[in-house]
This record gives sequence, C-alpha cells and structure tokens, in this order.
Amino acid sequence: MADAYICEGIRTPIGRFGGQLSSVRTDDLASLPIKYLKTRLPKVDWEKLDEVIYGNANQAGEDNRNVARMALLLSDLPTSIPGITLNRLCASGMEAIISGSRMIKSNEGEFILAGGVESMSRAPFVMPKASTPFSRNAEIYDTTIGWRFVNPNMKKKYGIDSMPETAENVAEKYQISRKEQDEFAFNSQKKALKAISSERTKEEIVPVKIKQRKSDDLIFDKDEHPRETTLEKLSNLPTPFKIEGTVTAGNSSGVNDGAAAVIIANEKAINDNGLEPIAKVVAAASSGVQPAYMGIGPVPATEKVLKKASLSIEDIDIIEINEAFAAQVLACLKQFNVSYNDERVNPNGGAIAFGHPLGMSGTRLVLTASKELQSTGKKFALCTMCVGVGQGSSILLERV
Repeated sequence: MADAYICEGIRTPIGRFGGQLSSVRTDDLASLPIKYLKTRLPKVDWEKLDEVIYGNANQAGEDNRNVARMALLLSDLPTSIPGITLNRLCASGMEAIISGSRMIKSNEGEFILAGGVESMSRAPFVMPKASTPFSRNAEIYDTTIGWRFVNPNMKKKYGIDSMPETAENVAEKYQISRKEQDEFAFNSQKKALKAISSERTKEEIVPVKIKQRKSDDLIFDKDEHPRETTLEKLSNLPTPFKIEGTVTAGNSSGVNDGAAAVIIANEKAINDNGLEPIAKVVAAASSGVQPAYMGIGPVPATEKVLKKASLSIEDIDIIEINEAFAAQVLACLKQFNVSYNDERVNPNGGAIAFGHPLGMSGTRLVLTASKELQSTGKKFALCTMCVGVGQGSSILLERV
C-alpha cells in the first residue's frame, strides 16, 4: 500500500451564526480554500488532481447538487476533475480526508483535494411534499441542525433527542458535573484567545473579502466566535435543555460558518508537484453507538484506530477532540483515562471557543493537528469526533 500524506492546507476564519460569513453563498464559501491553494501553489499541475472530496452535513440549500463539484468549478479547476460530497454529519470534513487517504493507500489515486464546508447561517427552511391527495398539511422545518422529517419507527426505537439532550444524557451517565463542564469551556476559550493573540491560528487562515453595499470590501481574517468570559459568567448561564441540567450555551459548541481544504498526496505526486508533506495518515476508523449517547462515539472509534496502529493513548502527543459539548469531551477523556486538563488535549482551544461548522470541523481538526505536529516536532496526533445519530470517527496522524 502507498502512504498518504497531508500537505498544504488552509481554512477560512470561522464565522458566528448570522455573522461576517452569512452573506457568502455556501458554494462560494467552499471554493475559497481551493482558490487560495491554486494561488499559493502555482507550480502544481492541477490537471492531475484525481478527485475533490468535500464533507457537508446540510445539503438542503446552496450546498445542494454536490457542493464539491460546484466548488471546484467555481474555483476554475479543470472541468475534467470530478467532485464528490460526503455526509457523516459532524465528521463529514474528516470523512473527506479519510476517503481521500484510502484512495491513495489503495493506489486508486495519487493527488486529492479534501475538505469541508458548512454555512449554518444560510441553512434554509424546508417543506415536505404532500403525502396524500389534496393535503393541506404545511409543516416547515429548520435545516440548521437536528432532526426533520422524523420516521415514527426511528422515534419509537431510539428516540429523537436533540444534540444538547444527548449531551445531558452523557453527562448524567458518566457523572460529569456542571462545574467540570464550565471549567473545560473556560479553558477552551482561554487557549483559543492565546492562540489567536500569538498568531498561531493565522497560519491556518485565508482572509475572506466580503463585499459591502456602500463601502470598501470588508477583510474578514480572524475567527469570530471566541470570546472573553469568566467562570462566573459561565456558571450563571441557564440550562435550557433539561430541568436542573448541566449543558448550557457556554459549555457547548457554536452554530457557525466556514470552509477548509487540505491536499493529500502520495510520494510521486509530492515530488511531481513540489509539495511539502506535513503528516502521514496512519489509520482511520469509525464506530456506532446508541443515538441518545452520541457524544461517546469517539471512544470506540479511537479504540479501533489505536488497535490498527498498535499504539495506546499514552503514545499520542496531541489529542484534537471536537468539542461538540464539554460533557461529551469529558466523558470520552474519562473513558480514555486522560486527565481533563491534560496539555495534549486541544492545546489551542476547540469548538466551544472556535465554533463548529458541521461539515468543515473535521477538516479543521486535521489541519490544526498537522500544523501543531509540524510546529512542535511531536510525533503522533489523534483527531476524533462524535457524530449525530450515534457515531464516532477518528484519524491518526504521524509527523513527517
């Protein structure tokens, strides 16, 4: 089998819901990392690109009709290059990278562009078609996040807990306190602000020009979601998802917009195009868990990936775990027997601070982990995510 390497990568800043990126169409947003990489790497033979693979969770608005293909066409890549959009909900952007690396490892490709996009601000409302003649039923669903068009049998068998409700379930089952969640959230914000002020995140970001009606273009170049806060403020937030619950807006990830992409290549494509490998994809795995406890998904997925690589969690130098909710991250760390304040965990902050544009987040994790391996000289990084409807995904990287 060939080795698959993560090479150059980039992302947009992450925008708040209704924030700076909300005026940018989702397919245009998806094209921005591709356009940057084309400009950044003028010597690359883009005609030789085997595939563009994008993760996207919504696919009900401007991200419909295969947003990967739309993005590559909008980026003026050759029309001969195919594009495919993958959906593993929260882990879609990671799944794009996993699928691209598997193409290379199986010698079915040499040069892949993989990424993810989500504009949760622009997610549309949708209506079902009439199920009976002359029906006057006019249900409307918000596609931003969560269940819609629910199958009654699914509801009966597994329930249809919302994402925050699943976090409450995990907090109760694994005995994660409100205080622990708020402390973790506070530390995520603190680490993120430090990474921004030190310009650690700047190396990952391509500035976005946003047209204004009556003034010069706005240059959006910093993540919009991180904020100054205190433990006191976090502890005073309400728990709207359960009476006497523990999950709040402050210890949960945001609803956000963003796009990211990385190049994955084998040794031949690296040499032919003058690319610089950053990290090798060692192994990847996914798993299924009970939908009502979806947040624990990273545990079995990580167990699988570590077994494939003949490693243990103690061998991992950087752990990038998506902070969908502090409750589920802490429950996973508890099962890993990793301390809540272990320095390996999200050293630059996580999704509680930066936000969670669903289809983009998995790519961001891999990009951030690869850059962190490169800058610190450490050896192994684990990226892992929980996934709605009860799944987990993990990928293991090794610094080159």
